[in-house]
Amino acid sequence: MKNLLIVIGKQAISFLYFVGGLSTLAFQSFYWTFRPPFKRDPVFEQAKKTGYDSLPLVSLIGLFIGVILALQTAVLMQRLGSEMYIASIVALSLVRELGPVITALVVAGRVGAAITAEIGSMQVTEQIDALETLATNPIKYLVVPRLLALSLMLPLLTLYADIIGIIGGWFICVFKLGITSSLYLNITFDALLFKDVFSGLFKTVIFGMIIAFVSCYEGFNVEGGAEGVGMATTRAVVNMFIFIITADCFFTALFYFIFP
Repeated sequence: MKNLLIVIGKQAISFLYFVGGLSTLAFQSFYWTFRPPFKRDPVFEQAKKTGYDSLPLVSLIGLFIGVILALQTAVLMQRLGSEMYIASIVALSLVRELGPVITALVVAGRVGAAITAEIGSMQVTEQIDALETLATNPIKYLVVPRLLALSLMLPLLTLYADIIGIIGGWFICVFKLGITSSLYLNITFDALLFKDVFSGLFKTVIFGMIIAFVSCYEGFNVEGGAEGVGMATTRAVVNMFIFIITADCFFTALFYFIFP
């Protein structure tokens, strides 16, 4: 019993230390975001890595998610004779929930892991210390461009994934279920409201911040050389997934009570 309490206590202290460090990094990042000098090139470079380079993977996953949703929904809707409502179910599921979450998880696994590995390698090779000796703030130089790029590009990627997913549902409904294109599009647009699009895109901004803060924090705290970089990258991906799902649950419940 004593050993169990010791383990629980160590885990609790470790978690509080992690949350405290993450909060400190977040406050410092917001502070340096609004402090001159403002350089656009690093933000554009990170935006390309985050957004443009992620398009093929997001396209593939978004299309398959739309196809899977349409096929799984068709099983029940055909029994009820309500195939036309598949379009609204696919659209609402993608825009409100699956689009933001799946896109965020894909970006976390692809971009977040790369950020942790990159900053972690700089940490173990003492490049971050070299930045400080050159009077360059590491948070302003490394964190802020990634924070801005992820916060701006993740909503755009999500919107793109939603469109691709709806197109995937369109293929199934038109070529498999015999629903006309005009009927599918009309039902899709009739089902979507501004609050549906807003709630999904708002969550992606938070998800982008989570990816930026967690990946950079783990990178800054790498210890132990190449092995430490690998462990930090794995830990960062796991933590990003947990925080994204937790934040999604919280904001989904919040929007449910505010915009039922």
